[in-house]
Amino acid sequence: MLELVTLRARPDLRPQLFAGALESLWPEFMQRDPTAMLYFADAHLDCYLDTAFAIIDPVAPDAAVGRAFAVPFVFEDLPDRTELPDAGWDGVIRWAHRDRTLGRTANALSALEITLLPERRGQGASRVILDAMRDHARSLGYRHMFAPVRPTAKHLEPFTPIGDYVRRRTVEGLPTDPWLRVHVRAGGDIVKVAPASMVIAGSIAEWSRWASMRFTASGQIAVPGALVPVHVSLGQDHAVYVEPNVWVRHSIG
Repeated sequence: MLELVTLRARPDLRPQLFAGALESLWPEFMQRDPTAMLYFADAHLDCYLDTAFAIIDPVAPDAAVGRAFAVPFVFEDLPDRTELPDAGWDGVIRWAHRDRTLGRTANALSALEITLLPERRGQGASRVILDAMRDHARSLGYRHMFAPVRPTAKHLEPFTPIGDYVRRRTVEGLPTDPWLRVHVRAGGDIVKVAPASMVIAGSIAEWSRWASMRFTASGQIAVPGALVPVHVSLGQDHAVYVEPNVWVRHSIG
């Protein structure tokens, strides 16, 4: 059985979460979102040690087999926070950063990432970690838990509109996407699509490095690992990726 441990409790595991296999599991372009630095830069992450986690196997507790991150923020207690942001992942990180800067007391937690080494996936491991994060949110006194979910199989059909993709159901009435299905089986409710959850912009040269491919034409270009096409303009020498995610609400009452 895997366990979720905070980086406050296990600071020795922190370097493992940002190196080696765990770091390489994500496409290079996914590590180029500038908003992420409001959470993951060392000075900011130091303020979130109670909601940043290493995933361990108790049999070998000194080796991280996964990582998970969440961010506390204020929800519903402010006039401009009655709905989850269309900006999804980026938006909730910016909300949390502003709340922390102004000294507001958070009442909600948003998951940002749950990543397991490939050999640790399956057999319900992701559900175990998701449930543990929800239990942790409850122990910290939060009233809400959300997740801007990145549908894991959407990259296989980047030109399918995200709304159409999310509406697909199995014969049991569950989402066809595997990661969305885990969230729903764990008691989550799909709230809405966050159409601009991550925005990653760069020059053509930068995107060529990030995607390990050449861009020879302007337009909507499919990139391996991307959920939707990248907007490419050779004439303006830039490419912009606007990733949609799916807001899911989890009850922690």
